[in-house]
Amino acid sequence: MPPTDVTTLIRTELPRLAGSLRKVGELILEDPAAVTHCSAAELGRRTGTSQATVTRFCRAIGLDSYQHLLIELAQERGRGEASDWGTAEIGPDISPDDDLERVVQVVGTADLRAVQQTIDRIDLDAIERSAQAMARARRIDVYGVGGSGAVAQETETRLFRIGCSVRGWTEVHGATTSAALLTPADVAIGISHSGATRETIEPFELAKERGATTVAITSDPRSPLAKVADLRLISATSETSFLHTGSIGGRHSVLVLIDCLYVRVAQLSYQRASASLALTDHITPHHTVKNRRAR
Repeated sequence: MPPTDVTTLIRTELPRLAGSLRKVGELILEDPAAVTHCSAAELGRRTGTSQATVTRFCRAIGLDSYQHLLIELAQERGRGEASDWGTAEIGPDISPDDDLERVVQVVGTADLRAVQQTIDRIDLDAIERSAQAMARARRIDVYGVGGSGAVAQETETRLFRIGCSVRGWTEVHGATTSAALLTPADVAIGISHSGATRETIEPFELAKERGATTVAITSDPRSPLAKVADLRLISATSETSFLHTGSIGGRHSVLVLIDCLYVRVAQLSYQRASASLALTDHITPHHTVKNRRAR
């Protein structure tokens, strides 16, 4: 597990947990430092559950044991993450009565942390293999709806400028039709924060059946989308409360991964990318309105 990741992992997994498992996660996030002094049995009593439930919680979030959780929490505290990011003073939540200064601090802190933790957990091998497949692909499909649809369109814009044959699909009928026409020479990228969006999974699964290389970009490595994929790129989340769900910071985390892919694909297809950029560099300056001096 990358540094500074365990509380973010819990916060990311919490919406997918229910009942007693969720109670354990919520108590850990309330006071991670205090939990480091608890046994599994004591934490079970504090949450009104049991030692067995605490152990199941650890496994549900991908840890080997409760001891593993304690080690991660202690190391995170020792690194002084809370001090570095200011979360000790401002806390993780936003209430209806908070003033604007606190809102800005909480949102900014959470968004910055999400981006940093995405960088910390980047799988370089998955980035490299994805970029290699994209650089040689006959065609690239990108699937996403809602907020992820905006990211899919941004991905299309970036890759198109460096000469890739790419299309961002944000509507399931068009996406599925395109997926049905893919071949093993193609790449399909599925973008979904939850990894459970049906409109994204449907064309993604079909692209997989057609033999295309499939790349999932999601915050949940155990999601249905991730399970279908040949390659998985995992982003962090920055949600802080019910007032700050589906945040822009989480989207920024995904864009960090997209930007890494874009630059690496440009490197791997340097002649094509540089020629494409040279042919289009004049377009933006040509449409810039010059500032006239006031008389």
